[in-house]
Amino acid sequence: MAGTSKTSKRAPQTTIIKVGANEAGKLPPQAQELEDSVLGALMIEKDAYGTVADLLRPEVFYKDQNRYIFEAIRELASQDHPIDILSVGETLKSQGMLERVGGAVYLADLTRRVASAAHLRYHAEIISKKATARDLIALAAQIEEKGFDETQDVDELMQEAEAGIFEISQRSQKRDVTQIDPVISEAFARMEKAAKNTGSISGIPSGFHALDKITSGWQTPDLIIIAARPAMGKTAFVLSMAKNIAVDRNIPVAIFSLEMSNVQLVNRLIMNVCELEGDRIKTGKMSQEETRRLNTKINVMKGKPLYLDDTPSLSIFELRSKARKLVHDYGVRMIIIDYLQLMNAQGSSFGSREQEVSIISRSLKALAKELDIPIIALSQLNRGVEARQGVEGKTPQLSDLRESGAIEQDADMVCFIHRPEYYHLYNDDKTGKDLRGLAQIIVAKHRNGATDSIWLRFRGKFAKFQNEEEAVDPDELGAPIIPDGGISIPSSMNSSMGAVSFGQQMGPDGASMNSLGEDLSQFQL
Repeated sequence: MAGTSKTSKRAPQTTIIKVGANEAGKLPPQAQELEDSVLGALMIEKDAYGTVADLLRPEVFYKDQNRYIFEAIRELASQDHPIDILSVGETLKSQGMLERVGGAVYLADLTRRVASAAHLRYHAEIISKKATARDLIALAAQIEEKGFDETQDVDELMQEAEAGIFEISQRSQKRDVTQIDPVISEAFARMEKAAKNTGSISGIPSGFHALDKITSGWQTPDLIIIAARPAMGKTAFVLSMAKNIAVDRNIPVAIFSLEMSNVQLVNRLIMNVCELEGDRIKTGKMSQEETRRLNTKINVMKGKPLYLDDTPSLSIFELRSKARKLVHDYGVRMIIIDYLQLMNAQGSSFGSREQEVSIISRSLKALAKELDIPIIALSQLNRGVEARQGVEGKTPQLSDLRESGAIEQDADMVCFIHRPEYYHLYNDDKTGKDLRGLAQIIVAKHRNGATDSIWLRFRGKFAKFQNEEEAVDPDELGAPIIPDGGISIPSSMNSSMGAVSFGQQMGPDGASMNSLGEDLSQFQL
């Protein structure tokens, strides 16, 4: 495509590429007469600039001289100086640009072309959309050129294309100011809906009563960060919660697992639901009682609205595309990401990993708002916890969030998982509480509510969290720690299943789990 300049491997973030007529004689999208009219109106109408300031940038003007004139107008506005033909002319003259734009004669001609400023914003919107179309054409030309280059990695090229489209959409996305009345109506509608709820939970219940009392359920459109050091049970916690939500309450949930495969997650869930130890799942050797329990409880998971995706090194752009589809096609009402630091923002360039994580966390919050669902992202904590001493010293703090303070800033809620017994702390000196088998869930940041902490029961051998008051075998206290990596899975089973719901492809070679009988030796669980 003619008029396309040679580009570097990474898509430019702010470079404006001029697109000329192509081989077929087509001109790029433009509205030169409207550009002239808008600039003329800005120089003769006293308050016109404020009407279009959020829509226009110098780059949206197709004609070079018009871009320079708008830059002068914007500079005058930023200094609260009057904007008229004389002040614009003086500004351009001081910049050495007056003759380049056509002199005072061209400025006068622009003002003469203004028939009316009544439709100024509408005309500015057209100019902005034409510029967006040119940006898309320029991006397509870059991708086309690189697509013919056989040295280019196709996956990287797809990431670059997604990043480019995302950047263009963010630049062109505008939200109008809303008068308060319709917002009040919406707020009242939500309160009325909450009032009709027989319980006190207005959001999506986690299934953990004490936690739900603090949060009133996971709220839309919140970004919730659940952070902990390795071996605290982050994955076990969200899987227990997903079971409570999707399996017990039939609320659609999607889990994006960047660390574990779908089969590993399903095995962890089988451990949780059927209360089977990891070794039993791994070897398939079970007692008659364990086999009976497996056959009975496995059916609880079949057909439930729990969707898995184990794409490794998932980019924020891939996530956005898949999340939109999950919400649209399957009615997913909550998304869980395990875990944030394994994501990337490929297709964009960053000076540091901290900047990339900042973009990811900000994009997750934007996605939660767009889809109007809660998004829960797991996060690692740095090693600061390990260096501190004592019961209180081992308790996580917001400053322990790894790689970026933007995670704390962007999140509506930050929760920590803390298991004192991991650090050989078995009793609370202040209360005398027996801490064996307990996990503390600390709500350290809560933008729309109170902060507090609660205790849950952690049953390590089943990778399961449950309410503290629920019964547990005393022999389980002090059970061995199961790290977040989970049990080992034979390589033949460690393959991607894509986004699937339980009840599909659960057994080897697509066999239904209903076919499980007393003899499990034929299955490689």
